[in-house]
Amino acid sequence: MKTTRILVSLSLILCAQAWAGTQTWITNVKLVSPEKLDRIEAGSVLIEDERIVRVVRGAGGKAPAGARRVDGKGQFLTPGLIDSHVHLFSVPGMSFEQADQKQTMAAEYFAQMPRSFLYYGYTTVIDLAAGSREFIDRVKAAPLHPDVYDCGAPLVFANGYPSSYAPPETRFDMFSNFIYDPAQADKIPARFKPEDYTPAKGVARVKADHAICVKTHFEHGFGTMHNLPVMSPAVYAEVRTAASKDGLVLVTHGNSFEAQTFAVDGGADVLAHGMWHWGEMDKEKELPPAIKQLLDKIAERKIGYQATMQVLHGLNAYFEPAYLNHPALPKLLPPSMLAWLKTPEGQWFKQEIAEDETDAAVLKGMEAPLRRQRQVVAYLAARDANFVFGTDTPSSPTYGNIPGLNGYLEMQDLHQAGLSLAQLFKAATINNARTFKIDAQVGTIEAGKLANLVLMKMSPLADIRAYDSIDTVWVRGKQAARGSLSVKQ
Repeated sequence: MKTTRILVSLSLILCAQAWAGTQTWITNVKLVSPEKLDRIEAGSVLIEDERIVRVVRGAGGKAPAGARRVDGKGQFLTPGLIDSHVHLFSVPGMSFEQADQKQTMAAEYFAQMPRSFLYYGYTTVIDLAAGSREFIDRVKAAPLHPDVYDCGAPLVFANGYPSSYAPPETRFDMFSNFIYDPAQADKIPARFKPEDYTPAKGVARVKADHAICVKTHFEHGFGTMHNLPVMSPAVYAEVRTAASKDGLVLVTHGNSFEAQTFAVDGGADVLAHGMWHWGEMDKEKELPPAIKQLLDKIAERKIGYQATMQVLHGLNAYFEPAYLNHPALPKLLPPSMLAWLKTPEGQWFKQEIAEDETDAAVLKGMEAPLRRQRQVVAYLAARDANFVFGTDTPSSPTYGNIPGLNGYLEMQDLHQAGLSLAQLFKAATINNARTFKIDAQVGTIEAGKLANLVLMKMSPLADIRAYDSIDTVWVRGKQAARGSLSVKQ
């Protein structure tokens, strides 16, 4: 009996030691959590395995016996940042055909891509158009990567944006989660039956794919494509009803006054772009009353607003030679890819944007949309709207939207447009978490949340440069020094 008790006691001691060995005590930090911005104070955080188990405010906390101690050197500990608008499957600067042709280069990019998000503190990303579940799973299998949520396959209107960019013969296979339009029956292959492609069936497919949101579009087109079909208010209402029933966040792409009016009237949860097209009011220098009335509704209803200012700046990158010499790019892109982007072949997308205009003319033409976008952001910021930080990385085949860096540039854009540092910090943490219904997991520094944390040398409430002063990142309790996340030279 005595021997048995000794063995049991020894077993309990060994179990306790093993349990304690999974704990990390981060101490000597200033805690910056968005739900307590009035309490930026010294403290400590205890991590066990993947989660935060204790938060101690004040200098009196002691590390549990056996916990690994991390000295934060008086720096600022924040929740991991969230980018709620990414497209992981796209390679910046490459068409899908080029990525297929340059598979080695694309593979090197994809191997680094998750680390590039982490390099700038993005420990959670939301892919708004996860066309390939196999690819998303591959990202999640990487040794170190952000948490990835997604909207599943986009719910597109038949022959509408973005399916319109795919050849008609493959369009309905590439964008298989579409809404059937009886008015276009002659343009939809007969093998697709109307009863299988209703709004409710489309939302159900997204739900079955374990998504947290459903992505829709209101887009007549741009560039060489105009007058694309869009869903009616009645069809959108069916999508809204189905999304509510299945507990999915309804996200709608739309960058115009018309599109955002449509989405707001239809009950969208998130507007996936800023408003840089004002339609017939484009020539107005000040915000027109009609736009102010719409923006008031957006602010009052706390609709999530993704300004995505880097969409336009990302296009401008082709006409600003300094962009490819940004000192961060060698840390985020494989050398072979960065070198290729500087070649004539790597500049292929520039011609599609420029359409034979000079660089100066293109930049001049972008001034008005950028001004309109800034005016909208400033108006919403003044009314403390529900900004949710999203970059649309990459927004198109442009190389001007590099993971991680694109987020830091977006933050600078938003701050210059009128968001306070506190508003910006909330947009990238608690606002995103609450709006996308993942706040039980991330968004704040609280016991029970995932241990997704960022240690910064500067306070994000004091200087926008704090987001480029990252020292250490934790993802589900795994610690990584910032330097270890850059491209291996």
